[in-house]
Amino acid sequence: MRVVGLAELLLTTMVAAVVSAPVGPTPAENAATRCTDPAHVLDLTNWKVTLPTSAADTGRGPLEVTQPALAGYQAAPWFEVAPGCDAVLFRAAVDGVTTKGSKNPRSELREMTRNGSDTASWSSTVGTHTLVVSEAFVHLPRVKPDLVGAQIHDADDDITVFRLEGTNLYVTEGNDNHHTLVTGSYVLGTRFEAKYVVHGGDIEVYYDGALQTTISRRFSGAYFKAGAYTQANCSNSAPCEAGNYGETAIYAVAATHQIGRWDQVRDWATYDLPIGLGVVLLIMLGYLSVRRVRRR
Repeated sequence: MRVVGLAELLLTTMVAAVVSAPVGPTPAENAATRCTDPAHVLDLTNWKVTLPTSAADTGRGPLEVTQPALAGYQAAPWFEVAPGCDAVLFRAAVDGVTTKGSKNPRSELREMTRNGSDTASWSSTVGTHTLVVSEAFVHLPRVKPDLVGAQIHDADDDITVFRLEGTNLYVTEGNDNHHTLVTGSYVLGTRFEAKYVVHGGDIEVYYDGALQTTISRRFSGAYFKAGAYTQANCSNSAPCEAGNYGETAIYAVAATHQIGRWDQVRDWATYDLPIGLGVVLLIMLGYLSVRRVRRR
């Protein structure tokens, strides 16, 4: 009986110790630890962010944050982790600071290279360039509810963007804001995948895996962008305040480039060589025409 009683006592003590022992961190606590900065949610190695605020040191804007500072940076509410630790929120108010050449504010990633130390710059005819963005439009500005969530830009201007106007989601081409209607019934907060594949002078544009349009355009100095580029400002939207804004949630973003050894040679032979030969031919014809006139 004493042996049985001692065993019961030891068992009771062990159970009590297990029950009273401190448990590990909860999922919420783990999320809070992981998600202090946007770089904990998205791979921002080869990106910089442009924000609709003034730089603290100069009082001018817009503020740009590059690597390595971007790896530990956030700026609520313009660039911060979503409460669920599954996305990064990008917000641009209509009264925000704008970039040179634009009247509209943005909180937007710009593609970089070499671990964020240099700006990306590629050609639509050399190699294959892909951007995949998993995102959602979550808030639109008033009066002019227009917002851009992802785009391709060349050395001078945007080539094509995903643009939401109210409930109409478009793929644009140059100055044609309504080139392709993706859906006329977009609901704010709906997550979708935007995808660009650029090669051979063509841009294939996909929405949730379905090809929407193919845009033929030869351009260089190109780079990808993603975030919230509000297409409204204090001149066409009211009230003119921080509470009037466009916002997106980005769950994942990835830009990849595949450039083969012979891609540049093929590009030269396909595009530059014919143009060069054409120029030489025109010069020769002009020269022969001048000689013929002089002989007369």
